[in-house]
Amino acid sequence: MKRVVVMLFLIVTSGTLLAQNADSVARLDPKTKNALNVLDQAAYQLAMRYSDMDMAKSKLYDLIVRNPENMRFQEALGSLYFEMGQSTSAALVAMDILEVNDKSVGALEIAAYSLEQLGALDRALPHFESLHLLTGDNFSLYKSGYLQYSLKRYAEALNSANMLIKNAKADEKIGFPKSQTETQEVSMKAAALNLKGMIYLDQGSKAEAKVAFEEAIQLDPNFDLAKENLKKTM
Repeated sequence: MKRVVVMLFLIVTSGTLLAQNADSVARLDPKTKNALNVLDQAAYQLAMRYSDMDMAKSKLYDLIVRNPENMRFQEALGSLYFEMGQSTSAALVAMDILEVNDKSVGALEIAAYSLEQLGALDRALPHFESLHLLTGDNFSLYKSGYLQYSLKRYAEALNSANMLIKNAKADEKIGFPKSQTETQEVSMKAAALNLKGMIYLDQGSKAEAKVAFEEAIQLDPNFDLAKENLKKTM
């Protein structure tokens, strides 16, 4: 919870700091600005080549301050933070991008997954929902349904699960951890049926849950999680 509060504070202050730098940037003549941009982009590319992430981030910050209208530098910074596992920074950058362009698929993905990793499920959910609406991606729909279930928004979760059962393609797969080093892949439809069973189970509807788990196992006979969940209905 403390990390989320800090993140919200940083959202407010970051916009103020960028505004304070606007006057300094405006005083640069175009030739100087372009020359500095070329040098910083070259340094950024070299830093990425040599895996010097601190230098790469530093050069991206210089480019962002000098070119606040160019979202591609912020997008690169958000991706860099996300790949480094720095979820708070990744989420903050992504949300700044979404303030300008709320249909940026890359920023929505970074914001959704970063906020989920921070435990801010209620803030991650709208980004997953927007991703599904923009792209039609069934994995985003599954994530939406699972977060709705986790937040006990059962009617919404059941609607998402039913949509997924109806629309999942035969070749779509999703992975579930079997151990710290092993993942089991099952069909998206089986995963949706398992989620539907979990929703019913949480609501105390064991008969409906049992049917959903059994259907998931019929689709994927080796689906370990569905088998474990089925035992809870006995």
